[in-house]
Amino acid sequence: MHSLLKKSFAIGTVKHGCHQFRTVATKPRTAVVMLNMGGPQNTDQVHDYLHRIMTDRDMIQLPVQSKLGPWIAKRRTPEVQKKYSEIGGGSPILKWTNVQGELMCKQLDKLSPQTAPHKHYVAFRYVNPLTEDTFREVERDQPERVVLFSQYPQYSCATSGSSFNAIFTHFKTNSLNSLEKARWSVIDRWGTHPLLAKTFADNIRKELEKFPADKRKEVVLLFSAHSLPLRAVNRGDAYPSEVGATVQNVMQELGWSQPYCLVWQSKVGPLPWLEPFTEDAIKGYVKQGKKNFILVPIAFVNEHIETLHELDIEYCQELAHEVGAEKIGRAAAPNDHPLFIDALADVVRHHLSNGSTVGPKFLLRCPACVNQKCSVSKQWYKELCN
Repeated sequence: MHSLLKKSFAIGTVKHGCHQFRTVATKPRTAVVMLNMGGPQNTDQVHDYLHRIMTDRDMIQLPVQSKLGPWIAKRRTPEVQKKYSEIGGGSPILKWTNVQGELMCKQLDKLSPQTAPHKHYVAFRYVNPLTEDTFREVERDQPERVVLFSQYPQYSCATSGSSFNAIFTHFKTNSLNSLEKARWSVIDRWGTHPLLAKTFADNIRKELEKFPADKRKEVVLLFSAHSLPLRAVNRGDAYPSEVGATVQNVMQELGWSQPYCLVWQSKVGPLPWLEPFTEDAIKGYVKQGKKNFILVPIAFVNEHIETLHELDIEYCQELAHEVGAEKIGRAAAPNDHPLFIDALADVVRHHLSNGSTVGPKFLLRCPACVNQKCSVSKQWYKELCN
Protein backbone atom coordinates (compact mmCIF):
# COMPACT_ATOMS: atom_id res chain seq x y z
CA MET A 1 0.00 0.00 0.00
CA HIS A 2 2.86 2.39 0.80
CA SER A 3 4.29 1.91 -2.69
CA LEU A 4 0.88 2.66 -4.19
CA LEU A 5 0.61 5.84 -2.17
CA LYS A 6 4.05 6.93 -3.35
CA LYS A 7 2.79 6.56 -6.91
CA SER A 8 -0.18 8.82 -6.08
CA PHE A 9 -2.87 6.23 -6.63
CA ALA A 10 -6.26 7.04 -5.10
CA ILE A 11 -8.66 4.14 -5.38
CA GLY A 12 -12.39 4.34 -4.79
CA THR A 13 -15.71 3.37 -6.29
CA VAL A 14 -18.37 5.34 -8.11
CA LYS A 15 -21.89 4.05 -8.69
CA HIS A 16 -23.81 4.79 -11.90
CA GLY A 17 -27.16 3.03 -12.02
CA CYS A 18 -26.49 -0.68 -11.70
CA HIS A 19 -22.80 -0.21 -12.52
CA GLN A 20 -20.06 0.27 -9.96
CA PHE A 21 -16.86 1.71 -11.34
CA ARG A 22 -13.39 1.51 -9.88
CA THR A 23 -11.79 4.93 -10.15
CA VAL A 24 -8.03 5.37 -10.19
CA ALA A 25 -6.75 8.93 -9.86
CA THR A 26 -3.38 8.70 -11.56
CA LYS A 27 -1.73 9.66 -14.79
CA PRO A 28 -3.27 7.59 -17.61
CA ARG A 29 -0.83 5.91 -19.94
CA THR A 30 -3.45 5.69 -22.71
CA ALA A 31 -6.14 8.28 -23.43
CA VAL A 32 -9.13 6.98 -25.40
CA VAL A 33 -11.00 10.00 -26.77
CA MET A 34 -14.57 9.05 -27.71
CA LEU A 35 -15.86 11.27 -30.53
CA ASN A 36 -19.53 11.90 -31.13
CA MET A 37 -22.06 14.57 -32.06
CA GLY A 38 -23.46 14.85 -28.53
CA GLY A 39 -26.84 16.10 -27.44
CA PRO A 40 -28.13 18.84 -25.13
CA GLN A 41 -28.42 17.68 -21.53
CA ASN A 42 -31.22 20.20 -20.93
CA THR A 43 -33.50 22.40 -23.00
CA ASP A 44 -31.41 25.52 -22.29
CA GLN A 45 -28.60 24.03 -24.40
CA VAL A 46 -30.78 23.36 -27.44
CA HIS A 47 -30.25 26.68 -29.23
CA ASP A 48 -26.45 26.63 -29.01
CA TYR A 49 -26.46 22.97 -30.05
CA LEU A 50 -28.53 23.71 -33.15
CA HIS A 51 -26.48 26.83 -33.92
CA ARG A 52 -23.25 24.82 -33.96
CA ILE A 53 -24.82 22.19 -36.25
CA MET A 54 -26.31 24.70 -38.68
CA THR A 55 -23.04 26.63 -39.02
CA ASP A 56 -20.83 23.55 -39.47
CA ARG A 57 -20.15 23.14 -43.19
CA ASP A 58 -18.80 19.64 -42.66
CA MET A 59 -22.23 18.62 -41.35
CA ILE A 60 -24.51 20.62 -43.62
CA GLN A 61 -23.98 23.04 -46.51
CA LEU A 62 -26.35 25.98 -46.82
CA PRO A 63 -26.31 29.10 -49.01
CA VAL A 64 -25.09 32.16 -47.06
CA GLN A 65 -24.64 29.76 -44.15
CA SER A 66 -23.29 32.37 -41.73
CA LYS A 67 -26.72 34.06 -41.83
CA LEU A 68 -29.12 31.27 -42.78
CA GLY A 69 -27.67 28.77 -40.31
CA PRO A 70 -28.27 30.91 -37.20
CA TRP A 71 -31.75 31.83 -38.48
CA ILE A 72 -32.72 28.17 -38.87
CA ALA A 73 -31.29 27.34 -35.44
CA LYS A 74 -33.31 30.10 -33.77
CA ARG A 75 -36.47 29.16 -35.66
CA ARG A 76 -36.22 25.45 -34.81
CA THR A 77 -35.26 25.86 -31.14
CA PRO A 78 -38.80 25.89 -29.62
CA GLU A 79 -39.87 22.81 -31.63
CA VAL A 80 -36.73 20.86 -30.68
CA GLN A 81 -36.97 21.95 -27.03
CA LYS A 82 -40.49 20.51 -26.96
CA LYS A 83 -39.21 17.18 -28.25
CA TYR A 84 -36.50 17.03 -25.60
CA SER A 85 -39.10 17.85 -22.95
CA GLU A 86 -41.11 14.86 -24.12
CA ILE A 87 -38.17 12.46 -23.59
CA GLY A 88 -37.32 13.66 -20.11
CA GLY A 89 -35.79 17.11 -20.65
CA GLY A 90 -32.48 16.25 -22.31
CA SER A 91 -30.37 13.76 -24.22
CA PRO A 92 -28.93 10.73 -22.38
CA ILE A 93 -26.02 10.45 -24.83
CA LEU A 94 -23.44 11.86 -22.39
CA LYS A 95 -24.60 9.48 -19.66
CA TRP A 96 -24.34 6.47 -21.94
CA THR A 97 -20.99 7.51 -23.43
CA ASN A 98 -19.49 7.85 -19.96
CA VAL A 99 -20.90 4.47 -18.91
CA GLN A 100 -19.50 2.90 -22.08
CA GLY A 101 -16.13 4.56 -21.61
CA GLU A 102 -15.78 3.54 -17.98
CA LEU A 103 -16.69 -0.09 -18.68
CA MET A 104 -14.46 -0.20 -21.75
CA CYS A 105 -11.41 1.11 -19.88
CA LYS A 106 -12.03 -1.26 -16.99
CA GLN A 107 -11.79 -4.13 -19.48
CA LEU A 108 -8.81 -2.63 -21.29
CA ASP A 109 -6.81 -2.41 -18.07
CA LYS A 110 -7.14 -6.20 -17.85
CA LEU A 111 -6.82 -7.02 -21.54
CA SER A 112 -3.90 -4.71 -22.28
CA PRO A 113 -1.94 -4.13 -19.03
CA GLN A 114 1.08 -2.91 -21.01
CA THR A 115 -0.89 0.16 -22.14
CA ALA A 116 -2.72 0.69 -18.81
CA PRO A 117 -4.04 2.66 -17.09
CA HIS A 118 -6.56 3.66 -19.72
CA LYS A 119 -8.83 6.66 -19.36
CA HIS A 120 -11.75 7.63 -21.54
CA TYR A 121 -12.55 11.21 -22.55
CA VAL A 122 -15.73 12.43 -24.23
CA ALA A 123 -15.33 14.90 -27.10
CA PHE A 124 -18.67 16.12 -28.43
CA ARG A 125 -18.95 18.18 -31.58
CA TYR A 126 -21.89 20.46 -30.79
CA VAL A 127 -22.43 20.54 -27.02
CA ASN A 128 -20.41 20.21 -23.82
CA PRO A 129 -17.99 18.57 -23.35
CA LEU A 130 -16.79 20.23 -26.55
CA THR A 131 -13.78 18.91 -28.47
CA GLU A 132 -11.48 21.81 -27.60
CA ASP A 133 -12.26 21.61 -23.86
CA THR A 134 -11.72 17.86 -23.81
CA PHE A 135 -8.27 18.15 -25.34
CA ARG A 136 -7.25 20.67 -22.72
CA GLU A 137 -8.07 17.97 -20.17
CA VAL A 138 -6.11 15.37 -22.14
CA GLU A 139 -3.17 17.76 -22.28
CA ARG A 140 -3.25 18.21 -18.49
CA ASP A 141 -3.10 14.43 -18.03
CA GLN A 142 -0.13 14.04 -20.43
CA PRO A 143 -0.76 10.46 -21.57
CA GLU A 144 1.82 8.48 -23.55
CA ARG A 145 -0.77 7.45 -26.14
CA VAL A 146 -3.82 9.22 -27.55
CA VAL A 147 -6.39 7.09 -29.39
CA LEU A 148 -9.06 9.02 -31.27
CA PHE A 149 -12.03 6.62 -31.24
CA SER A 150 -15.02 7.55 -33.39
CA GLN A 151 -18.32 6.48 -31.83
CA TYR A 152 -19.91 6.45 -35.27
CA PRO A 153 -19.29 2.81 -36.28
CA GLN A 154 -19.84 3.70 -39.95
CA TYR A 155 -17.84 6.61 -41.36
CA SER A 156 -19.45 9.68 -42.89
CA CYS A 157 -17.78 12.96 -43.78
CA ALA A 158 -20.72 14.76 -42.13
CA THR A 159 -20.34 13.05 -38.74
CA SER A 160 -17.02 11.28 -38.19
CA GLY A 161 -15.30 13.62 -40.63
CA SER A 162 -16.61 16.69 -38.84
CA SER A 163 -15.30 15.44 -35.48
CA PHE A 164 -11.86 14.68 -36.90
CA ASN A 165 -11.76 18.04 -38.68
CA ALA A 166 -12.68 19.77 -35.39
CA ILE A 167 -9.63 18.22 -33.72
CA PHE A 168 -7.44 19.38 -36.60
CA THR A 169 -8.92 22.89 -36.39
CA HIS A 170 -8.27 23.04 -32.64
CA PHE A 171 -4.62 22.12 -32.94
CA LYS A 172 -4.10 24.30 -36.00
CA THR A 173 -4.57 27.28 -33.69
CA ASN A 174 -3.29 25.66 -30.49
CA SER A 175 0.08 23.99 -30.03
CA LEU A 176 0.16 20.29 -29.16
CA ASN A 177 2.36 21.30 -26.21
CA SER A 178 2.87 18.30 -23.91
CA LEU A 179 0.98 16.05 -26.33
CA GLU A 180 3.72 16.42 -28.95
CA LYS A 181 5.55 13.47 -27.38
CA ALA A 182 2.46 11.26 -27.24
CA ARG A 183 1.83 8.56 -29.80
CA TRP A 184 -1.37 9.38 -31.69
CA SER A 185 -3.62 7.00 -33.59
CA VAL A 186 -7.09 6.91 -35.13
CA ILE A 187 -9.99 4.43 -35.06
CA ASP A 188 -12.23 5.90 -37.72
CA ARG A 189 -14.67 3.04 -38.49
CA TRP A 190 -15.61 -0.35 -37.05
CA GLY A 191 -19.09 -1.11 -38.40
CA THR A 192 -18.25 -4.71 -39.33
CA HIS A 193 -16.94 -5.81 -35.94
CA PRO A 194 -18.59 -9.18 -35.19
CA LEU A 195 -19.52 -8.24 -31.61
CA LEU A 196 -21.37 -5.17 -32.88
CA ALA A 197 -23.48 -7.45 -35.07
CA LYS A 198 -24.06 -9.81 -32.14
CA THR A 199 -25.21 -6.88 -29.97
CA PHE A 200 -27.81 -5.72 -32.50
CA ALA A 201 -28.92 -9.30 -33.15
CA ASP A 202 -29.44 -9.94 -29.45
CA ASN A 203 -31.47 -6.75 -29.03
CA ILE A 204 -33.60 -7.70 -32.05
CA ARG A 205 -34.27 -11.16 -30.61
CA LYS A 206 -35.36 -9.59 -27.33
CA GLU A 207 -37.77 -7.30 -29.16
CA LEU A 208 -39.13 -10.18 -31.24
CA GLU A 209 -40.10 -11.95 -28.01
CA LYS A 210 -42.62 -9.14 -27.40
CA PHE A 211 -44.63 -10.17 -30.48
CA PRO A 212 -47.15 -13.03 -30.45
CA ALA A 213 -45.42 -16.31 -31.32
CA ASP A 214 -47.56 -16.83 -34.41
CA LYS A 215 -46.61 -13.37 -35.76
CA ARG A 216 -42.83 -13.39 -35.26
CA LYS A 217 -41.83 -14.87 -38.62
CA GLU A 218 -43.63 -12.08 -40.48
CA VAL A 219 -42.14 -9.19 -38.46
CA VAL A 220 -40.26 -6.89 -40.86
CA LEU A 221 -36.95 -5.52 -39.60
CA LEU A 222 -36.46 -1.91 -40.67
CA PHE A 223 -32.82 -0.96 -40.13
CA SER A 224 -33.07 2.80 -39.71
CA ALA A 225 -30.03 5.05 -40.08
CA HIS A 226 -29.71 8.81 -40.29
CA SER A 227 -30.10 9.83 -43.92
CA LEU A 228 -27.58 11.80 -45.94
CA PRO A 229 -28.01 14.42 -48.71
CA LEU A 230 -27.73 12.77 -52.12
CA ARG A 231 -25.05 15.20 -53.20
CA ALA A 232 -22.86 13.87 -50.37
CA VAL A 233 -23.60 10.30 -51.47
CA ASN A 234 -22.76 11.22 -55.06
CA ARG A 235 -19.45 12.73 -53.95
CA GLY A 236 -18.50 9.27 -52.69
CA ASP A 237 -19.30 9.33 -48.98
CA ALA A 238 -18.70 5.80 -47.65
CA TYR A 239 -21.55 5.89 -45.14
CA PRO A 240 -24.36 4.16 -47.11
CA SER A 241 -22.20 1.17 -48.05
CA GLU A 242 -20.77 0.86 -44.54
CA VAL A 243 -24.23 0.93 -42.96
CA GLY A 244 -25.29 -1.72 -45.46
CA ALA A 245 -22.33 -3.88 -44.43
CA THR A 246 -23.41 -3.69 -40.78
CA VAL A 247 -26.96 -4.71 -41.75
CA GLN A 248 -25.66 -7.75 -43.66
CA ASN A 249 -23.57 -8.85 -40.66
CA VAL A 250 -26.56 -8.55 -38.33
CA MET A 251 -28.81 -10.54 -40.67
CA GLN A 252 -26.16 -13.23 -41.00
CA GLU A 253 -26.03 -13.40 -37.20
CA LEU A 254 -29.82 -13.82 -37.19
CA GLY A 255 -29.62 -16.58 -39.79
CA TRP A 256 -31.56 -14.44 -42.29
CA SER A 257 -34.65 -15.30 -40.25
CA GLN A 258 -36.71 -12.16 -40.94
CA PRO A 259 -37.71 -10.01 -43.90
CA TYR A 260 -35.68 -6.79 -43.68
CA CYS A 261 -34.98 -3.46 -45.35
CA LEU A 262 -32.48 -0.64 -44.86
CA VAL A 263 -34.28 2.70 -44.46
CA TRP A 264 -33.28 6.27 -43.64
CA GLN A 265 -34.54 8.84 -41.15
CA SER A 266 -34.10 12.46 -39.99
CA LYS A 267 -34.02 14.34 -43.30
CA VAL A 268 -33.52 18.09 -42.88
CA GLY A 269 -34.32 20.72 -45.51
CA PRO A 270 -35.75 20.64 -49.06
CA LEU A 271 -32.88 19.05 -51.00
CA PRO A 272 -33.02 15.35 -52.04
CA TRP A 273 -31.74 12.87 -49.41
CA LEU A 274 -31.04 9.16 -49.36
CA GLU A 275 -34.29 7.14 -49.43
CA PRO A 276 -36.53 5.23 -48.70
CA PHE A 277 -37.40 7.20 -45.58
CA THR A 278 -38.38 5.19 -42.52
CA GLU A 279 -41.84 6.76 -42.37
CA ASP A 280 -42.53 6.11 -46.05
CA ALA A 281 -41.30 2.52 -45.78
CA ILE A 282 -43.73 1.81 -42.94
CA LYS A 283 -46.61 3.32 -44.91
CA GLY A 284 -45.65 1.39 -48.05
CA TYR A 285 -45.35 -1.96 -46.31
CA VAL A 286 -48.67 -1.51 -44.48
CA LYS A 287 -50.32 -0.95 -47.88
CA GLN A 288 -48.74 -4.25 -48.97
CA GLY A 289 -50.36 -5.99 -46.00
CA LYS A 290 -47.41 -5.99 -43.59
CA LYS A 291 -48.58 -5.14 -40.08
CA ASN A 292 -45.68 -5.85 -37.70
CA PHE A 293 -42.29 -4.17 -37.62
CA ILE A 294 -39.17 -3.72 -35.54
CA LEU A 295 -37.16 -0.53 -36.03
CA VAL A 296 -33.42 -1.06 -35.53
CA PRO A 297 -31.23 2.06 -34.95
CA ILE A 298 -28.33 0.50 -36.84
CA ALA A 299 -26.03 3.55 -36.92
CA PHE A 300 -26.50 4.72 -33.31
CA VAL A 301 -24.62 3.30 -30.33
CA ASN A 302 -26.71 4.91 -27.60
CA GLU A 303 -30.18 6.31 -27.02
CA HIS A 304 -30.80 9.92 -28.01
CA ILE A 305 -33.45 12.16 -29.56
CA GLU A 306 -33.66 10.19 -32.81
CA THR A 307 -34.36 6.90 -31.05
CA LEU A 308 -36.38 8.11 -28.07
CA HIS A 309 -38.54 10.61 -29.95
CA GLU A 310 -38.43 10.07 -33.70
CA LEU A 311 -38.53 6.27 -33.58
CA ASP A 312 -40.37 5.62 -30.30
CA ILE A 313 -42.95 8.42 -30.31
CA GLU A 314 -43.36 9.57 -33.91
CA TYR A 315 -43.19 6.13 -35.55
CA CYS A 316 -43.86 3.36 -32.98
CA GLN A 317 -46.79 5.26 -31.46
CA GLU A 318 -48.19 8.01 -33.68
CA LEU A 319 -47.50 6.56 -37.13
CA ALA A 320 -48.47 3.04 -36.07
CA HIS A 321 -51.87 4.36 -35.02
CA GLU A 322 -52.23 6.49 -38.16
CA VAL A 323 -51.55 3.67 -40.64
CA GLY A 324 -53.20 0.86 -38.69
CA ALA A 325 -50.12 -1.26 -37.99
CA GLU A 326 -50.64 -4.02 -35.43
CA LYS A 327 -47.35 -3.38 -33.66
CA ILE A 328 -44.18 -1.40 -34.31
CA GLY A 329 -41.43 -2.30 -31.85
CA ARG A 330 -37.98 -0.83 -31.53
CA ALA A 331 -34.76 -2.69 -30.76
CA ALA A 332 -32.70 -0.98 -28.06
CA ALA A 333 -29.54 0.89 -28.99
CA PRO A 334 -26.34 -0.86 -27.81
CA ASN A 335 -26.00 1.32 -24.68
CA ASP A 336 -24.31 -0.81 -21.98
CA HIS A 337 -25.09 -4.23 -23.47
CA PRO A 338 -22.25 -6.55 -22.29
CA LEU A 339 -21.50 -7.66 -25.85
CA PHE A 340 -21.21 -4.04 -26.94
CA ILE A 341 -18.80 -3.20 -24.14
CA ASP A 342 -16.79 -6.25 -25.24
CA ALA A 343 -16.88 -4.85 -28.78
CA LEU A 344 -15.55 -1.44 -27.73
CA ALA A 345 -12.78 -2.98 -25.65
CA ASP A 346 -11.82 -5.42 -28.41
CA VAL A 347 -11.70 -2.71 -31.07
CA VAL A 348 -9.31 -0.63 -28.96
CA ARG A 349 -7.27 -3.62 -27.69
CA HIS A 350 -6.71 -4.86 -31.23
CA HIS A 351 -5.83 -1.34 -32.36
CA LEU A 352 -3.28 -0.93 -29.55
CA SER A 353 -1.69 -4.34 -30.07
CA ASN A 354 -1.30 -4.39 -33.84
CA GLY A 355 0.57 -1.11 -34.10
CA SER A 356 -2.20 0.69 -35.99
CA THR A 357 -1.85 4.43 -36.42
CA VAL A 358 -4.12 5.73 -39.18
CA GLY A 359 -5.81 3.67 -41.89
CA PRO A 360 -5.31 4.28 -45.62
CA LYS A 361 -9.07 4.58 -46.14
CA PHE A 362 -9.24 7.43 -43.61
CA LEU A 363 -6.50 9.29 -45.50
CA LEU A 364 -8.33 8.92 -48.83
CA ARG A 365 -10.71 11.75 -49.73
CA CYS A 366 -14.00 11.16 -51.50
CA PRO A 367 -13.44 11.06 -55.28
CA ALA A 368 -15.49 14.23 -55.79
CA CYS A 369 -14.53 15.96 -52.52
CA VAL A 370 -15.07 19.72 -52.56
CA ASN A 371 -13.92 20.40 -48.98
CA GLN A 372 -10.35 21.68 -49.01
CA LYS A 373 -10.23 21.38 -45.23
CA CYS A 374 -10.29 17.60 -45.69
CA SER A 375 -7.11 17.75 -47.75
CA VAL A 376 -5.04 19.63 -45.17
CA SER A 377 -6.70 17.80 -42.26
CA LYS A 378 -5.86 14.35 -43.62
CA GLN A 379 -2.28 15.41 -44.33
CA TRP A 380 -2.02 16.63 -40.72
CA TYR A 381 -3.25 13.28 -39.41
CA LYS A 382 -0.82 11.42 -41.65
CA GLU A 383 2.10 13.39 -40.20
CA LEU A 384 0.75 13.34 -36.63
CA CYS A 385 0.16 9.58 -36.48
CA ASN A 386 3.24 8.46 -38.40
